[in-house]
Amino acid sequence: MSTPTFVTCSQLVFHWPDGGIVLEDFDLAVGPGRTGLIGLNGSGKSTLLKLIAGELAPAAGSVRIAGDIGYLPQTVVLDTGVRVDEALGVAAARRALHAIEAGEATEENFAAVGDDWDVEERARAALDSLGLEHIGLNRTVGEVSGGESVLLHLAALLLSRPQVLLLDEPTNNLDLEARERLYAAVASWSGVMIVVSHDRELLDLVDQIADLRDGEVHWYGGNFTAYEEALATEQEAAERMLRVAEADLRRQKRELAEAHDKLGKRKQYADKMYAIKREPRAVMKLRKRSAQVSAGKHRIMHEEKLREARERYDEAEQFVRDDDVIRVDLPHTEVPSGRTVLTLRDLRLRHGGSVKGFDVYGPERVALTGRNGAGKSTLLRTIAGQLAPVAGEATAHVPLRYLPQRLDVLDDALTLAENVARFAPGATNNQIRARLARFLFKGARAEQPVGTLSGGERFRATLAAVMLAEPAPQLLMLDEPTNNLDIASVRQLVDALSAYEGALVVASHDTAFLREIGITRWVRLDGELTAVEPL
Repeated sequence: MSTPTFVTCSQLVFHWPDGGIVLEDFDLAVGPGRTGLIGLNGSGKSTLLKLIAGELAPAAGSVRIAGDIGYLPQTVVLDTGVRVDEALGVAAARRALHAIEAGEATEENFAAVGDDWDVEERARAALDSLGLEHIGLNRTVGEVSGGESVLLHLAALLLSRPQVLLLDEPTNNLDLEARERLYAAVASWSGVMIVVSHDRELLDLVDQIADLRDGEVHWYGGNFTAYEEALATEQEAAERMLRVAEADLRRQKRELAEAHDKLGKRKQYADKMYAIKREPRAVMKLRKRSAQVSAGKHRIMHEEKLREARERYDEAEQFVRDDDVIRVDLPHTEVPSGRTVLTLRDLRLRHGGSVKGFDVYGPERVALTGRNGAGKSTLLRTIAGQLAPVAGEATAHVPLRYLPQRLDVLDDALTLAENVARFAPGATNNQIRARLARFLFKGARAEQPVGTLSGGERFRATLAAVMLAEPAPQLLMLDEPTNNLDIASVRQLVDALSAYEGALVVASHDTAFLREIGITRWVRLDGELTAVEPL
């Protein structure tokens, strides 16, 4: 029998150099199957994968892995000068195979090939399975797009045949076709897989969900849809328990107050009787002492009930989630129905692509789709005035704001508050700080330099700056807005955009997100801009 494959973390401790605690006495055990690892931004998901992969070392505890491991990081960086066969890890075996075929039957060449006589066929099959059949093994990595480089890295992992596969946000930079290829690879995986993702379609392919929150994992059987249903039921029960505990706490407070009032009146009566001396002095003293003892017991009983009620309330409150997520309250920017907000005429883009004629009317919601490298970001940057077209015109008839995919509109040297002030010079310091607080930058965090922010934090900061901009945008353009958000924050963004009354143009490969924000028109850029059926 083969040895079972698993990943085990025992008493794991990891702190950042500044003292920030990520994991403390953390335990995890994952066996064969596909596990979706989810959690809020900053909960430690990517850090945990790096610890398992050996990219980071824990301060204490241990990571044990039975089987070879393959790791696809969130940001894939490949040397653009190397050939594709080198990136796949088959260059040496391939060279030796060609040498043997040319008559150089040396011991070194046979050792380099080993048992891998079909190395070229396997390499091409791996590329074909991920939609990279057009990439030759002799080409260089610099000739492939960013999304293709992610798939190329995944192909290299699949060729190495690891028993444990770790994927960190693998769909972030993939177009729809590439995502479908990745979904197929994930669905056919038979070993141990841990995938960190906010892509709900990908998470619907897993066998179980591991929800990392407050430094520990909460397990849910089934895929992400099953997780959401289970969580909704769980939270409904938790909120019901909290309401019962809250009602009991109020009742105990009221009964304690009533008991104090009743005992106060008894004391007043006893004092009055003592003052007018209607009964013998010894009898009155005895009655007074008895009343005091009775009052003390009564007070202790009610205080004990109140303490128990508080404990039940605190316990019930722990089970109700209060996720620390962004609160996006977009400005009131209603655009009259039918008003033209954007006109594109005979537009030729810098890096290829063209638009003969295209108009956006308020309050339309346009989804801009297309493969990686088709020019979607270039089109949005041209509309925003950041790039000049080769020919034609792009005219916005209302105030517009653009949230770029690269999130490079902020000055790294300035603080968060200073960056937001650049976009809204008329806003007061209090208004700026209040807005930043809604995006989870509270108190001293507003003075943090932008250059020190993580990817998710940078998105929140950029979104805050765009939303507070003056004048408020009546046309909002977003380029892959969900790439750096956790699932809870994506929900908040969906709610905010659903309430937005201006026009939207959104470039995204996240079809679930596009459907949820109520897209009214779908277009695809593939050489030319054309209308397509809803996805």
